[in-house]
Amino acid sequence: MNGTVREVTPEVDAEAVLAGAQFIDTFRVEIGAATVNAREACTRMVLHGPRWIDALTRLRNILVTPFGLKKSGEGAPAPGGLIGLFPVLSETPERLVAGFDDSHLDFRIVVEVAGEAVLRHVTLTTLVRTNNLLGRTYLAFVTPFHKLVARSMMGRLAEPAR
Repeated sequence: MNGTVREVTPEVDAEAVLAGAQFIDTFRVEIGAATVNAREACTRMVLHGPRWIDALTRLRNILVTPFGLKKSGEGAPAPGGLIGLFPVLSETPERLVAGFDDSHLDFRIVVEVAGEAVLRHVTLTTLVRTNNLLGRTYLAFVTPFHKLVARSMMGRLAEPAR
């Protein structure tokens, strides 16, 4: 179940997931013959990710408090509950959509599991729509960190389950 995380061309219908998204990126990792559904893949990435990501999330929550921005996972109840800080908005065994809307930006993640037999892969797509100057500034600042975080989280899927 060892794969390399690659950035790939997004294949999601961005308008259906988050109309007007200005930022979209997609990463994919091969998982071999592992049988995992989208929720399990998302859970492994989010809840069993590197500890430094948790530290960055805590720091982010502290830094945005003075600006009145939502802390991660804060807001209205999600139809599918939470996976870590991500409210689950819709879910099938092959596809999970999570995210929330805030005053500065709206975001979604899409976790998809596909492939046959020994050629299975997991794809993580992130979509962001900014709502104002604060959102555009925030997105510009976090994009380099986001790519590092996404790759690290996806790398957890290439490792044996813990």
